[in-house]
Amino acid sequence: MAAKKKAVVLLSGGLDSATTLAIARQEGFECHALSFDYGQRHKTELVAARRVARSLGAFEHKVATLDMGFIGGSALTDPGLSVPNTPTTGIPITYVPARNTVFLAMALAWAEVLGACELFIGVNAVDYSGYPDCRPAFLQAFEALANLATKAGVEGEGFHIRAPLLHLSKAEIIKVGLGLGVDYRETFSCYAPKEGGRPCGVCDACRLRSKGFADAGLVDPAGV
Repeated sequence: MAAKKKAVVLLSGGLDSATTLAIARQEGFECHALSFDYGQRHKTELVAARRVARSLGAFEHKVATLDMGFIGGSALTDPGLSVPNTPTTGIPITYVPARNTVFLAMALAWAEVLGACELFIGVNAVDYSGYPDCRPAFLQAFEALANLATKAGVEGEGFHIRAPLLHLSKAEIIKVGLGLGVDYRETFSCYAPKEGGRPCGVCDACRLRSKGFADAGLVDPAGV
């Protein structure tokens, strides 16, 4: 039997990345999931990422450690900044400077070692919080960079940045995931969990998640 094609899948432990992993698996890829301990204020999402990787049959799951907290500038890494509990406009304080650029660069390096041509990321340009590194132009630019700045890009098959959720609403994402067997009880989306790891229910991530389930005519099984 021919070996499966390999893919690196960025896995945060949230709803979107879990759905993306399920899509990559359904497409027949051997999925190498990559999460990051990047100095975020809580590790609940990493616990969720491990659950999701296991339940969705990732071939392997790595957690890379890097410190983005030292630069500050984001409420997700700097305890001196508050996570907003009301709707935001523009690029919010929860934006982590260059985070997806850094994450995709690490995924690209691992993909080159693995011989994987596909990099999956669960970004979304419809139901998202205004982050510039979730936009189509960013993904196109990074794919061009990947194919200019690597040996595999210059001499090999090259790379594709796959963002299968890019133009879906949150409700559509949830329906796709349920059809692929995603157990959303295992995911975690909150920016500022309460004591015991319970979601706050009021941050941007919680509100987008709750609205997605409501729009899909469903109740969030994680109780957000």
